[in-house]
Amino acid sequence: MSGLRWWVLALGSAMAIAGCASVPAARTDAAASAIDDPSLSPSPTSEAAERANGLTRSPSDPTERPLGSSETAEETVTEDYDPWEPFNTAMFSFNRKVDRYALKPVAKAWDKIVPDPVERSLKRAFDNLSMPRRLVNNLFQLKLKGAGQELARFGLNTTLGVAGLFDVAKVFGLEASEADTGQTLGRYGVGPGPYLVLPLLPPLTARDGIGFAVDAALDPFTYVIFPVAALAGTAVGKRVDERALNLDLYENVEDSTVDLYSAVRNGYLQRRQKMIDDSRPEVRR
Repeated sequence: MSGLRWWVLALGSAMAIAGCASVPAARTDAAASAIDDPSLSPSPTSEAAERANGLTRSPSDPTERPLGSSETAEETVTEDYDPWEPFNTAMFSFNRKVDRYALKPVAKAWDKIVPDPVERSLKRAFDNLSMPRRLVNNLFQLKLKGAGQELARFGLNTTLGVAGLFDVAKVFGLEASEADTGQTLGRYGVGPGPYLVLPLLPPLTARDGIGFAVDAALDPFTYVIFPVAALAGTAVGKRVDERALNLDLYENVEDSTVDLYSAVRNGYLQRRQKMIDDSRPEVRR
């Protein structure tokens, strides 16, 4: 095992000790989603940013609850457990500066050089390489159909889609899932634990930090000859490409949000809880 994988696994273990199970997972029916702000993390996605333009909470739908559920149809709010807020806000500010003075200028230059269709093709290629993470977690979540779709998608997109540059599988109705290890842990009852912001990483909770470490170990680039260089190059390329695709959108989000830190935190926690609820058969019925 490479030094990098030891590092990410150690990070996950430290987060577990810090209190992953200290707070039970709270249910939410809100359809709110993440605000993966580019300054918090240099790895936003266009879908998250589009939903970030209006952080609104939709009313709960009683039909989403199983008839035999002990929970009422009233909306419950995901608890924003943030005991490390002073540290988190400092890291949030640091990440915003990195984005403003490093990532954003590079993304602007990249956007001028590379046409949008090429940027989108590169994003699809990066997503195609994430198949092992999605496959393994679909299996752990007992989603055999989802696991089969991931294998089929990878085969079609790697061959007919020219190494994933084109999403051929989507033409056949095979959509990618969002399964990850943090979601899998939540499905089996592991609480989120404290909210955490780390340098140059996306938003996390203690549980999702463990998931992030495991997902990093599932990344095929950790098994090449120079794992650190390969992972660093892939991560930087992915972040710059995604940032370039969303320059105007993220600027509007920053300008229209009064308390950006709280909005990012609340949106992230709500979106993650929604993903975990969706992974539970008893909630989906």
